[in-house]
Amino acid sequence: MNASPDSHADKLASLSLEEKASLTSGADFWNTKAVPGAGVPGMLLTDGPHGVRRQAEGDDHVGLNASVPATCFPPAVALGSTWDPELLQRIGAALGEEARAGGVSVLLGPGINIKRSPLGGRNFEYLSEDPVLTGELGTALVAGIQSKGVGASLKHFAVNNQEADRVRVSADVDPRPLREIYLRGFQKVVTKAQPWTVMCSYNRINGVYASEDPWLLTDVLRAEWSHTGLVVSDWGAVNDRVKGLAAGLDLEMPSSGGATDAQIVEAVKNGALDEAVLDTAARRVLELADRTEAARRAGGSYGADAHHALALEAARRSIVLLKNENSFLPLDPQAAGRVAVIGEYARTPRYQGGGSSLVNPTRLENALDAITEIASGEVVFAPGYTAAQDAPDNALIAEAVDAARAADTVILFIGSELESEGYDRTGIDLPAAHRALLDAVLEANPSTAVVLSNGGVVQTAGWDHRVPAILEGWLLGQAGGPATAEVLFGLANPSGRLAETIPARLQDTPSYLDFPGEFSHVRYGEGLYVGYRHYDARDIEPAYPFGHGLSYTAFSYANLLATADDGGGITLRVEVTNTGDRAGHEIVQAYTSLPGSAFVRPLRELKGFAAVHLDPGETETVEIRIPREDLAVWHPVLEKWVLEGGEYTVEVGASSRDLRQTAVVGLDGDDLTLPLGPGSTLEEWLAHPTGGPALSAILEDAAASGNQLAAMLTDPEGRALIGNFPLKRLAAFPGSPLTQDALGRLLNDASGDVQ
Repeated sequence: MNASPDSHADKLASLSLEEKASLTSGADFWNTKAVPGAGVPGMLLTDGPHGVRRQAEGDDHVGLNASVPATCFPPAVALGSTWDPELLQRIGAALGEEARAGGVSVLLGPGINIKRSPLGGRNFEYLSEDPVLTGELGTALVAGIQSKGVGASLKHFAVNNQEADRVRVSADVDPRPLREIYLRGFQKVVTKAQPWTVMCSYNRINGVYASEDPWLLTDVLRAEWSHTGLVVSDWGAVNDRVKGLAAGLDLEMPSSGGATDAQIVEAVKNGALDEAVLDTAARRVLELADRTEAARRAGGSYGADAHHALALEAARRSIVLLKNENSFLPLDPQAAGRVAVIGEYARTPRYQGGGSSLVNPTRLENALDAITEIASGEVVFAPGYTAAQDAPDNALIAEAVDAARAADTVILFIGSELESEGYDRTGIDLPAAHRALLDAVLEANPSTAVVLSNGGVVQTAGWDHRVPAILEGWLLGQAGGPATAEVLFGLANPSGRLAETIPARLQDTPSYLDFPGEFSHVRYGEGLYVGYRHYDARDIEPAYPFGHGLSYTAFSYANLLATADDGGGITLRVEVTNTGDRAGHEIVQAYTSLPGSAFVRPLRELKGFAAVHLDPGETETVEIRIPREDLAVWHPVLEKWVLEGGEYTVEVGASSRDLRQTAVVGLDGDDLTLPLGPGSTLEEWLAHPTGGPALSAILEDAAASGNQLAAMLTDPEGRALIGNFPLKRLAAFPGSPLTQDALGRLLNDASGDVQ
């Protein structure tokens, strides 16, 4: 049970200055400090986000020491492709159960940073390139974890989109993309799920370290979003502890050996830091300890078999059927004939990425065993390559070719070699060993289905036209092997949809010229045009678009109705019918646009979605509500969220490039009138509802009196020539009708609208 605010105040008052300072940093690598005399417990924080990585011994952070076995769920790269908040909330609850069973107070996840570039080394830990999808799925994970009395740690706050120079690089990003792309997902999760902790990132944002940025940690996170929890540093992210504390960084991890505690005490004593700031941080630590009281009672248990079954369900739902020419898949277990399974990943699966999220699974099942069990005919295996070895092995390839020639059907497992925290990828091509194997196998037997295993997208253009079927298998966790086999043989219907665009070439990607930057600065020059927004705006054909994914059944859409709701948003309803002969999930996606907008906008943006399961012939009316806040844009001049009024186009379909139904709905917007001043341009003044008539009257009177400049300014052609001049500069022109007195009267007349 949570303690009362009064009890927190009493406990805080009983602590010395040194004890309060001690609460704001770790006791060791994973635990916070306790103050036994005051009844303040320590708390255990441990890595997530796709499994509980509680180390058995030692203070290692990057996975070198053994960790206690835990369910390895599919990483976020796969879970994002489910587009299913209900499923992710169940996974979050399972993670919370396992954390609680191990006495873990805070699970460090989920990670919800935007996939700005496919080269990001940690993309496998993140959900999507889109902030609305990211925010909804992240909200579900946090809600699930915290439903079990374990705190989530939303990370990495913020604009942490690369591993190159990650500890000091400055992400230099303009206000609109910062708000609308990179912070929007965090805003959604914080306001909807209130994570008990938020983890600040290593990097700088526009030159300021996230760990000591009062705008980020206090003005935005707390004042605007009403975050009530604690802010913890990423491990080693603190640059200046006193500045960080003043900015809103409550807890530094890991331990500094008492060094930064002493800095805080000294800053309070010499007047550089208000003790009330320290009290606030210490109180938040006490509040977190109260919230996680039940989680500290180690010795609990969880159903390992049930969690493995959930991991299997999640893996099935994560797989994306990219291509299925002439219904090559699913394979018939009775009629597939001799099946050649080729590729070491079928036997030794790549099921997670590297770094701090490395989970020691409770069990690990592979696809080869599952395929052998399902298929009624002979199954032969050839590794084709050695895991983590890039150079082609001619002997292994020759063995694979022999197996392919002798087979009726080939299932080829290939993918990327390694994605990890700490470094970015250098390209999106398949490893040379995998590409050489692919070419040789296809030449030997074109009746081949390809299964990809990768934490970041890989280039398919150049070879996918030669393959009848491709499964994007991502990294699928400990049950990914049987999930893949079930999809291949039709025991499960693929329902995953791409949460990120697969480009035809690396050169086509939005950040290609601005990643990873230089000299500790990376310019986000693509602005709002991240992911599919970029491909649509430039009319670039990707290999596979955002939202894409095929099924073994088919779905039709009809009778879209979009209406304005009382909250200023849009409610839409559309009839979706399963027109095929198999049950399956459809992901209904809703995109909006505003033609003629006063703002620079992408061609369309995802604003809502729903996962619906339909039996053959079944029709369901799917309702999606798009809230006002998701339709709002950040006004860079007014510096606030605004809803622009107008006729919004709503497009609904199966991907960003497969839109089936369109509707138009009118929305009343906010007053977007900008305040006027002497630095406002002539055109801005004339367009203003108050200032325009006043200025026009002055110009018309002066023009009637023979003033040549006034006559020019009232003429459309003349106004086009100098209409972008600030009024105060026009007032300085020789013979200007805008004398200083006239300008003063004009400013006075429009005083309510002048800045």
